[in-house]
Amino acid sequence: MDPVIIVGAGPAGLALSLALARHEVPTVLLDQSTGHDEERFARTIVLREDTAALAARLAGTGFTQSGTRLTGVRSLRRRQKIAAHPFDEALPAPLHLPQHTLTGALRDALAREPLARLVRGTRLDRLDQDSGGVTAHTSAAGTGGAAAGSGGAAAGSGGATWRGSHLVGCDGPRSTVRKLLDIRFPGRTAVERHAVAAVRCTLPFAGEEILHRNPPWRGSGTEVTARPLPGERWRIDWLLPPGDELVTPEALVARVRATLAGWTDGTTPPYDLLDTGVYTVHHRLARRWRAGRVLLAGDAAHLLGALGTPAVDEGLRDVDNLAWKLALVRHGHAAPELLDSYQEERRAVVASRLRAADQSLPILRGASPLRPLLPGSARGHEALHSDAHLGRGPLGAPPAHLHSPLTPAPPHPRTSADAGVGDLVTDVPVTAEDGSTVRLRDRLGRTALLVVLVAPGTGVWDRRHWMTAGVMPRLAEAVAGLPQPAELLVAETYPGAAAHTVLLVRPDGHLALALSGVDESQLRAAARTVCGADTGTREEAARAAR
Repeated sequence: MDPVIIVGAGPAGLALSLALARHEVPTVLLDQSTGHDEERFARTIVLREDTAALAARLAGTGFTQSGTRLTGVRSLRRRQKIAAHPFDEALPAPLHLPQHTLTGALRDALAREPLARLVRGTRLDRLDQDSGGVTAHTSAAGTGGAAAGSGGAAAGSGGATWRGSHLVGCDGPRSTVRKLLDIRFPGRTAVERHAVAAVRCTLPFAGEEILHRNPPWRGSGTEVTARPLPGERWRIDWLLPPGDELVTPEALVARVRATLAGWTDGTTPPYDLLDTGVYTVHHRLARRWRAGRVLLAGDAAHLLGALGTPAVDEGLRDVDNLAWKLALVRHGHAAPELLDSYQEERRAVVASRLRAADQSLPILRGASPLRPLLPGSARGHEALHSDAHLGRGPLGAPPAHLHSPLTPAPPHPRTSADAGVGDLVTDVPVTAEDGSTVRLRDRLGRTALLVVLVAPGTGVWDRRHWMTAGVMPRLAEAVAGLPQPAELLVAETYPGAAAHTVLLVRPDGHLALALSGVDESQLRAAARTVCGADTGTREEAARAAR
């Protein structure tokens, strides 16, 4: 069977290759670069609870030790503390780490994966697709030649041809795949511009992220953000004024010294300057994310980042959404039309984030000198300013798919809406059919749907007793008869769900259905809807996959 071709070996491309391998789909990953990322502590990422869990499933949990779990977010204005938001169970702590740490861990995992092949030094020149697959034509990038990665032969300096069932462009903002498809990439250029530095020093914030507006000391600008890293390292960002102001090394050092002094006792503490840079935030959204057998993901499909909206986070969510759908199509369990829902769901989420940022920017960056002096304005603006950093509100809340074409119509009678249909599932402990107890998120990322029975008291009984009692035999039979692969799990409790509630969970962790009791026909119909089976018969899907 032809592999899936992935173009671009950044976080999204590497993660997609590993995610498809978990679904037993082979991939060829074509990367234009010839080596590993250099260590850049001024280039970091923030992963939310769901994307950090996804990265841990793909790369292993060890990479998280090179990051910091933030303890909270503190908002300051001038010399005043506006708010402090601690992270807890209700507001899970995000993970802050250098981007090279994530990509390095993903590359290491890819090297151990027999279903994935990484080919470096390869530039995509042309692609063709037909009813049976996609052909990618490549040449050597630069002067290094197109050498194969793990498990492959040399591609040759005269170019190579690759055949795949599908092709996914994860090749960044200047995506060659997107350009070859002639897909427009409209949006706004230079929405924000920041200077950034990574320093090693001691600051009095105990793992908090700092959002400081209008700091009182001179030379730091109108907004400063700081996030901790392991080893007493900090990444500090300064919002630059509009225009093309040249940030000289001397000016950046002056900002560092003034900011560190302002946050301590007025005297610059000892520090080591580890890394610096300047970056510009663009807001763009591709018109289409799918053209037949070719799809876009990550920065090739969208650019965002103003007001703390997380770009890498959204790229990883693209991967989580796409991988299981592509796998179902490949394995003949769904029609090709299922891939349309990838664009419909993910593009809608990112478009909503971009709209929210565009609406908030004039309020937070307003030019009126009276605006900051209005009573209550600072606290009102604080919510807008911190939402994306906290992972809440339209700028930062985890995506929900309540109105997706893959979300079944609610049955009657149904459980309470508090169960959160459409939302990401709560990571509760569950017991599998083999008797093992794991976290619910540990079972995600495979082709199978998850069916979870909420059954209080099962934790104190031997599995031999409750597997043959109550509704379990009937539910196990119903799950075995579903038209798609599914795994049966049992949970003691689930937020908003009463006893004997049956939950249907998508492979990417979104709750699709909550039933009061076992209803075989409703469960079967919901599984068909979740996997897009209503758009074509299984026979049509199988023929399309061959």
